[in-house]
Amino acid sequence: MRSAPLTLPRRLTASAPGWTTSADVIVVGSGIAGLTCALRLREQVDRVLLVTKTVLSAGSTQWAQGGIAAVLDPDDTAQEHLDDTLVAGVGLCDVEAVRALVTEGPERVHELVALGAEFDRDAGGEIKLTREGGHHRDRIAHAGGDATGAEISRALIAALHRVLDDPGIEVIEHALVVDLLTAADGAVCGVTLHVIGEGQVDGVGAAAGRAVVLATGGLGQIYASTTNPPVATGDGMAAALRAGAAVTDLEFVQFHPTVLFLGEGSTGQQPLISEALRGEGAFLVDGDGTRIMAGRHPLEDLAPRDVVARAILDVMRDQGVDHVWLDARHLGGAFLEQRFPSIVARCRELGFDPAVDLLPVAPAQHYASGGVETDLLGRTSLDGLYACGECSCTGVHGANRLASNSLLEGLVFAHRIADDIAARFSSGDLPQRSVAAPAAAGGSLEGDTDAVLDASRRIEVQRAMTLGSGPVRSGESTAGAQVALAALAAQPTTEAEPGPLTWETTNLLHLGQVLSHVAHLREETRGGHVRSDFPERDDARWLTHLTATRQADGQVVITERPAGDPR
Repeated sequence: MRSAPLTLPRRLTASAPGWTTSADVIVVGSGIAGLTCALRLREQVDRVLLVTKTVLSAGSTQWAQGGIAAVLDPDDTAQEHLDDTLVAGVGLCDVEAVRALVTEGPERVHELVALGAEFDRDAGGEIKLTREGGHHRDRIAHAGGDATGAEISRALIAALHRVLDDPGIEVIEHALVVDLLTAADGAVCGVTLHVIGEGQVDGVGAAAGRAVVLATGGLGQIYASTTNPPVATGDGMAAALRAGAAVTDLEFVQFHPTVLFLGEGSTGQQPLISEALRGEGAFLVDGDGTRIMAGRHPLEDLAPRDVVARAILDVMRDQGVDHVWLDARHLGGAFLEQRFPSIVARCRELGFDPAVDLLPVAPAQHYASGGVETDLLGRTSLDGLYACGECSCTGVHGANRLASNSLLEGLVFAHRIADDIAARFSSGDLPQRSVAAPAAAGGSLEGDTDAVLDASRRIEVQRAMTLGSGPVRSGESTAGAQVALAALAAQPTTEAEPGPLTWETTNLLHLGQVLSHVAHLREETRGGHVRSDFPERDDARWLTHLTATRQADGQVVITERPAGDPR
């Protein structure tokens, strides 16, 4: 495997920390993973610091429409959930990680209910379950029809507010983590972060901790169109990458098949049309009314997301169109308004009525299946650093996430992380380390340089990624993305004013460089990675994971690990 050499700076340009704080554990992010982990840790360690980029409810969890997958039906089994997950992951799931997910998941969901989450229930009082793509059973629990993430977020934030007067937990909002602090041996011992307008806690500061948990979500804003919220700029992944943590499976990006098409040039966060709508009977058609998924897969419109997205892209290419249609008209206005109130309201705001209109849809970036590599306890390759949720790569998702497994992953692995940290504290395995002098003092060693890309160049990053490493890729397109991003990285940094928007843009640049690099190397089509020049899955050559690790000299080294080998 050969590609152009790639180097990354150790950290972002930022002023020296003007204030300091400390905690036993620093949790970064306030989605389902971060909130669950912080609440669990509070019961077991002396002091937890939870930092979040804007406000507690602004993460991707808030936007999750479909639901949370778990074996809650007596006729369902953990083995069936495991099997469906493995099929969706196309040979690259870690079986033991999936086993942990599906066996521990039901208990975690019941704990969420006990915490106050109110799921939709049937006439008998049981949690209603529905089906989404890739599932052979009804196992998707939902709330408010299509507002599951919002309800889970509400319940967790309410639980956090009930304990905010506890000196054992502190929350800092409007706090963007800039970089990870490391000790002389490479272990993570804190973060630098920028806080906006918090009295004395203002500007760049340093927070020391015996452990750091990244729960910072995805990287959707790396593309021109995404279902992810504006905060999804890959900050945790990028900071971990610069610090030397292993980042795995980054090329596997899930493009959701049914995102409302608002016209050519529409950018930013796009309206998601939940897969649950197809679970209730909606189906995809082309401009002539021909069903797209008929005969393409045994599950037809409920095939795994990569299969459906690829079918839509095939139709768009063959017919020279920029979208297809989702037909939900036969479900009726009353049912749609009751089951999908948020989707119906949003569509009507934009001039579409699902009860009477075909909905124009096209794939858009939705989820990062790869991320900071962890083991079954959430530990990364750097001691003291954990990762959870979308920013992590636990091995659960493989090459393509099964619908509604993401919220469950956040719950299950947040608990595992909290319990592991508490156990290691008890055994003295995670002492507070001192920050290595160069990083602490803002000095420079070879490979320890810093750089930023001005926020005005973000659209250029997004354009390069969308064209070169988007839903359909090729050797030529990924090489083009690498060249374009390298040119941006080589730009003089004197014009760039360090600050949140510039740091976010630089994080997107760094992740885009690595993603395009590994997407260029993987010469096959698998899951969320679609190569037009290598349209077939190649198990003989590519049943492997590609891992990117930044070395001390700044060079990013790509290594391969066969699927099934220990992490």
